[in-house]
Amino acid sequence: MQHYIDLINQFIAEHQSWSALIIGLLCFGESLLVIGIMIPATAILIFTGALVGTGTLHWAPVLVGGIIGAIIGDSVSYAIGRWLGWDITKKPLLQRHIGVFIATRKFFDKHGTLSVFLGRFMGPIRSTIPTVAGIMELPRAKFQFANIASAILWVPIMLSPGYFSAKGTQMIADKSGLGIEGILTILSVVLGVGMVAYFLIPRKHKNNTHPQENDSKDNSTK
Repeated sequence: MQHYIDLINQFIAEHQSWSALIIGLLCFGESLLVIGIMIPATAILIFTGALVGTGTLHWAPVLVGGIIGAIIGDSVSYAIGRWLGWDITKKPLLQRHIGVFIATRKFFDKHGTLSVFLGRFMGPIRSTIPTVAGIMELPRAKFQFANIASAILWVPIMLSPGYFSAKGTQMIADKSGLGIEGILTILSVVLGVGMVAYFLIPRKHKNNTHPQENDSKDNSTK
């Protein structure tokens, strides 16, 4: 999976004019029923945010493409739910995900229209909440309001970690005179040393056994 993520990231970096379409398709796919679970849009959006932060990509096409893709993806999933109803859960492809549907139904029963907005930001139910909303026949106007509002917030939030990381790294590089490559090298070394220390340095394991339990064990052996 990581190999495909790297290929997509490289393509976006090298073909800037395609960035809006690619991000739009990724956000569309991640919002589709079940398919969204298999699409690594989060990692790619973070990387794209970094490209925007460094000035490699312009923010407007990426933002607009992502928002439109997310809105259309949820709309298609909602339409599938309205069309097929609960019979959709009997499909062989979806049987393995029946637990997600049950959890999503409970979430919808609790929050109603708000669940469509909140579900956009919750990975496990992101791709099923629009379908459940359709199955439950949530009025189309209410669904689209929550759909559009959540998409407008979701895409910038997904881009922001990469964007601000890139901006911060660039600012540190400019002030220190080391350059971005130097800063990234230092961060990589620090991270590597930290990981080695974490895995190699022995840690003491606390004995969580209650003293009374120890006494009872001692008495039983006498």
